[in-house]
Amino acid sequence: MCNGRVPTLDEPLKKVLGPPTAKVMAEHLGLHTVGDLLHHYPRRYAERGELTRLAELPLDEHVTVVARVADARVHTFNAGRGKRLEVTITDGSGRLQLVFFGRGVHKPQHDLLPGTRAMFAGKVSVFNRKLQLAHPAYELLAEESDAREAAGSWASSLLPIYPATAKLESWKIAKAVDAVLPSANEALDPLPGSLREGRGLLPLPEALVKIHRPQSKAEVEAARDRLKWDEAFVLQTALARRRHADAQLPAVPRRPAADGLLTAFDARLPFTLTEGQQKVSREIFDDLATDHPMHRLLQGEVGSGKTMVALRAMLAVVDAGGQAAMLAPTEVLAQQHHRSITEMMGDLASGGTLGAAEHATGVVLLTGSMGAAARRKVLLDLVTGEAGIVIGTHALIEDVVKFHDLGLVVVDEQHRFGVEQRDALRSKGAQPPHLLVMTATPIPRTVAMTVFGDLETSVLDQLPAGRSPIATHVVPAQDKPHFLARAWERVREEVAAGHQAYVVCPRIGDEEEAAGAKTAKKGAKAGKGASSRTKAAEDADGAAFGTGTGAESGDADDDAGAGAAGDKRPPLAVLDVARGLAEGPLAGLRVGILHGRMAPDGPDGKDAVMRRFAAGELDVLVATTVIEVGVNVPNATAMVIMDADRFGVSQLHQLRGRVGRGSAPGLCLLVTDMPEASPARARLGAVAATLDGFELSRVDLEQRREGDVLGQAQSGVRSSLRMLAVIEDEQIIAEAREEATAVVAADPSLEAHPALRTALDALLDEERESYLEKG
Repeated sequence: MCNGRVPTLDEPLKKVLGPPTAKVMAEHLGLHTVGDLLHHYPRRYAERGELTRLAELPLDEHVTVVARVADARVHTFNAGRGKRLEVTITDGSGRLQLVFFGRGVHKPQHDLLPGTRAMFAGKVSVFNRKLQLAHPAYELLAEESDAREAAGSWASSLLPIYPATAKLESWKIAKAVDAVLPSANEALDPLPGSLREGRGLLPLPEALVKIHRPQSKAEVEAARDRLKWDEAFVLQTALARRRHADAQLPAVPRRPAADGLLTAFDARLPFTLTEGQQKVSREIFDDLATDHPMHRLLQGEVGSGKTMVALRAMLAVVDAGGQAAMLAPTEVLAQQHHRSITEMMGDLASGGTLGAAEHATGVVLLTGSMGAAARRKVLLDLVTGEAGIVIGTHALIEDVVKFHDLGLVVVDEQHRFGVEQRDALRSKGAQPPHLLVMTATPIPRTVAMTVFGDLETSVLDQLPAGRSPIATHVVPAQDKPHFLARAWERVREEVAAGHQAYVVCPRIGDEEEAAGAKTAKKGAKAGKGASSRTKAAEDADGAAFGTGTGAESGDADDDAGAGAAGDKRPPLAVLDVARGLAEGPLAGLRVGILHGRMAPDGPDGKDAVMRRFAAGELDVLVATTVIEVGVNVPNATAMVIMDADRFGVSQLHQLRGRVGRGSAPGLCLLVTDMPEASPARARLGAVAATLDGFELSRVDLEQRREGDVLGQAQSGVRSSLRMLAVIEDEQIIAEAREEATAVVAADPSLEAHPALRTALDALLDEERESYLEKG
C-alpha cells in the first residue's frame, strides 16, 4: 500500500511493490500497472488439504504443486565435501523427487521434514527415468488447525495458483496481489447496468476480489462468468464500432454488365458451379452493388473452389468499369494464382493484345523479383486501366503502384498480412474499394466472430464434383520402420500408374549443414574422426529412410520450422531428404526440389520447377510448405509429410488438400517418430480420422494455448483475452456480439457509456484498434 492510501489502477507497480519485483513482472509477465496485476488471474485453485496429482505433470514446464514431504535424505560425495539433499514429495498416490545441492541444502534440510505440506515451484525434468524438480522454490503451508490463524491470502480454503515464472513464484504473485487488491474498488464497470442486472452478473469490483480471494468454488464461477462477459463485450463493442464506421464510408457500386465479361466467362465454364459457390457469389454481388464498401470473409473447406468465387467477383468489378487486385502472401502463390486465372479465362485474359476476345481484359502479375522493364509495363497497364486484374505480393502495396480505378481488393490467406498492408492497398482507390478476404482453412464460427469480427462471413462447405476422397494414414517410422519402407513403395506405385507425388519437409537444410560441418571440424580436432556430417544429420537421414535412431520422444512444436529442442534431432530438411530419396528408395524417379530460398525466376527458379511439375516432367517434388496453399496439380495423388508432428493441425489439412484434386483418389501419409501415447500422435490421429476442416479447426484450437488462437498479429485481442476461451465460450461471444451491436447502433459514440469508452481505450490504444481491423 502506498503510505496507507489505496493505489490507483493506472499507478505503476514500481511505486507499489518496489523496483525489483516490478521489473520481473514487467519483463516476464507483461504486467506494468496495478490494473494489469488485478487482471492477472489465478490459473487454478488448490483446496487446502488437497494435493496436486504428481503423475500428470508435464515435462519441461514450470509447475506449481501442492504436496506433502514423504522422505528427506542428505547424501555426501567428494569425500564428504559435497552435499546433496533428496526430498521425496507425494500426493498420496504418485511421487516426485526434489533435489538440492551445495549451499542450497541447508534451509530446505531444516524446513522440509517428513509430513510437512508446502507449495513447490520449478521446472519438471527427468533424471534416472524419474520426474524431478531441481532446486525448486517452496512456501510452507499452515496445517488446517493453524489455517484460521494464518493471515491474508492463505486463510481461505482455496489457494490461488497464478501463471508464474521461474523468477517469480505463484505465492509471491499472490502476496503482490494482496497489496493491490483494495484498488479493485476503484474499477470502472464497462458493462451497462441493464445488461449486468439482466444477466445476473456481479459488479466488477466484487468479481475482481472473488477471482483472487474466493471463499468457495461458487464464488470462483460467479467471478469467472462476469470477467468473461467483460472481455467478450468490450471486444465485440470495438468490432461493432468498426463495422458501424465502415458502413458509413462511401463506395462506388459495382454491378456487372448484363452480357459482359462475367457472362462470357460463365458460358465457357466446363462445369457447373456448386450450390454453395452460387449462393456465396450472390451474397458477394449483392454487397458489390451497394454504395458502401463490402467487408466480407470468404472461408471454406480446402479445395471448395474459393478461387473461382473470388475470380467471378473480380470479373464482375471489371465488367462494371473498375479494376481488381488480388494480394497473395508469397511469390509462389501469386504466380500460381496468375497461372490458374489466365488458364481459366483463356483468351478473355488477353485484353490489350491484337485480336483479343470481345470483353477481354488484361491480367497481370506484379512481384518484387520482376525485372525493371516488365515491372514498368505492368505499372503502366495499371495506371491506364489496360489491366483489369492484377495479382501480386507485397509489391502491390508500394507507393509507385497507381491504379486507374481500383474497385475490389481480394486478400488471399489473410493471416499472413498485417493490417497495414491491407489498408495501404485499400487506400489506392479514389474511394474505399470493396474488400474480400479468403482464409485457406476453415475457422470455427466464434473465431470468425472474434478475429474477423468486423467482416460479414460467407462459408463454402461443399467440394466441387469430381474431387476424389483422400485416404490419410499415420506412419510411425520409429516404432515400425517397415511402414516407412512401404510408404516409399506406395509413392513408386503411384508414379508407375502415371501419377505424381509430393514429399514435404519442415526445413530447407544447408544453413544447419554449415553448422554441422563446424561441429564435425571440432570433432576431428578432438580426434573423433572427420565426418563432414553431424550425428544429428545422419539421424535425420535415418529417420527419413527408415534407418538410424530417429528423434527422441517428446511433443514437438507446432511450428513447422521448429528447431531441435534438447536432445531431439533437428527437423528433416528438403535438401537432405531429396538427396537421400534420389539415391535410395526413389532411385530412378525424377525428383525435384522447391523451397522459399530459391530464386523465383530463371531455369532453376521456383516458377520453372512448378511448371515442370505441373507439366508432368517431374515425378516427385520434395518441398517445404511453400506448396501449402493454392498449388493445383490434379495429377499429383500422393503426399508424404515428413516429421508431420512438427506441423499444426490446420497446416496438415491444408497441405493434404494439394492431392486428390483430380479424378484419381488421393493418399496422404503422415510420418512421425513420436510415441503412440504422445499429444503429437493424438493430433496426427485427428487429422487422419476426418477430412472435415471445420472439425479439425476446433481440434486445432482446443490443443493450442488460447493466446495463439488469435494469431500473432492480433496483439490487441490476444492480450485482452485472459479469461475467455474462444471455443468453450461460444455462447457468451455470440450473445456479447448481439448486445454490443445493439449498444453501438443506439449510441455509436458511446456518450451514455463513459466506463465502456474507457475500457475500449485501454483495450485499443490507436495502434491496436487498427490491428483489430484484422491483421
